[in-house]
Amino acid sequence: MLRPSSAPLRAVLLRFRRGWGLVVPLVGCLILSFLVTAAAAAGGLAEVKERGVLRHLGIPYANFVTGAGDGMDVELMRAFAAHLGVRYEFVQSDWGDIISDLIGRNVKSKGDDFEVLGAAPIRGDVIANGMTVIPWRTKVVSFADPTFPTQVWLVSRADLPVSPITPSAVLDKDIAATKALMPRRTLLGKADTCLDPELYDIKATGAKVAMFKGTLNEMAPALINGESELTLLDVPDALVALQKWPGEIKVIGPVSERQDMAPAFRPADKDLRDAFNLFLKELKASGEFRRIALAYYPFVIDYFPDYLPEAR
Repeated sequence: MLRPSSAPLRAVLLRFRRGWGLVVPLVGCLILSFLVTAAAAAGGLAEVKERGVLRHLGIPYANFVTGAGDGMDVELMRAFAAHLGVRYEFVQSDWGDIISDLIGRNVKSKGDDFEVLGAAPIRGDVIANGMTVIPWRTKVVSFADPTFPTQVWLVSRADLPVSPITPSAVLDKDIAATKALMPRRTLLGKADTCLDPELYDIKATGAKVAMFKGTLNEMAPALINGESELTLLDVPDALVALQKWPGEIKVIGPVSERQDMAPAFRPADKDLRDAFNLFLKELKASGEFRRIALAYYPFVIDYFPDYLPEAR
């Protein structure tokens, strides 16, 4: 597990903290009903307790799921399972399949909407690996209360002759200034994730967009290795990359407004989601949530001071 402690990253975050803070159609209703019905057989809180195990769907990503048996979301889900009195089980997935592994239907994003491609086996009860709440996902899963703040940044190699923007007090102005630096530059994105350029109208900037085929954890190394001049990274991955490769990359500016990350449940499993929300509230009141969050992301409060106000 990465436990950063150096000052350079803090300086980067303080530089950018200023100003970056932050009728469903009938066919859509029918599709949502279809998804809820398909997932109903998977059960909810009662089924988890009867089975005696909480199946945590996750992907090794940043410090949420490290791949070494720990991570912020691993700790949260282990604690939730213990709270329910059941065994914890980690089920590894990937970004292409993780939602289908939860809801039992293959779905594909189409901008802020989605399409259903067919049936899939249900492999888990909850997704927790730093999943960003974005519009199309809210139509196919039921997000719990937020557990982490985020934002999408434009990042480059340190030697690229492009200077970071000067933050203003207006986020839209900062996003526009960041996008103005993209024309004719190569840029990496990742389809069907919060780093999908389509979500932020990146092609309209004139950037030469390429969809990265590897994992999200590999995007910063690909940038450093010269596969692209620019890449999109979200805050958690950028925090890890800046610490892991100091002096190799730089943050240019914001591409999105502030976003939230949260565990995702099946729409039919409202009782399991509500049980998690109550557990999360108790964990925050005890101070244990603050301990877990800062153990894996000690610099997050430098950029989002309202995330854990009692930790300052």
